[in-house]
Amino acid sequence: MTEGNGAGSVPERNGGLGAVHHVGVTVADLERSVVFWTELTGATPRDRRTLSGPGVGRLVGYPDVRIERAWLDFPGGVALELLQYLEPLESAYPEGTAHPGNIHVCLAVADVDVARSHALACGARSVGGPIDVAAGPQAGARIAYVRDPDGVTIELVQPPTPPR
Repeated sequence: MTEGNGAGSVPERNGGLGAVHHVGVTVADLERSVVFWTELTGATPRDRRTLSGPGVGRLVGYPDVRIERAWLDFPGGVALELLQYLEPLESAYPEGTAHPGNIHVCLAVADVDVARSHALACGARSVGGPIDVAAGPQAGARIAYVRDPDGVTIELVQPPTPPR
């Protein structure tokens, strides 16, 4: 939202757009999600707090908003911001990656089978795969999809093995 992990500077081209700073995910139960993502990635949660007030309300478009927030720093400098809206309360989107506006989080893994098993042990649900990518820019990669407790799709990608 307004704070970050401090990774990198903003370039002066393309309107100042730079690297991905963080990904924000709205969750139903912040504690459950912090436990899930911490166990899944090994990231340490930081900066847990309640956000509210007129500035936050103007930013997110809800005048009387109250949000519980936690940050998790991933390797490589991108952070995950978990947000539980206390007010207003709204229904969850239906699960599925075909819904416009849906996002997924992609994590690079050394072994997709091991990572998928670990994700399932942490409480993820299986969606599909692993599959072997036969052609295109990811030829040779292995990919699986799982979903977190809120239905957020997590793509696990094992890059192709470099030729010897």
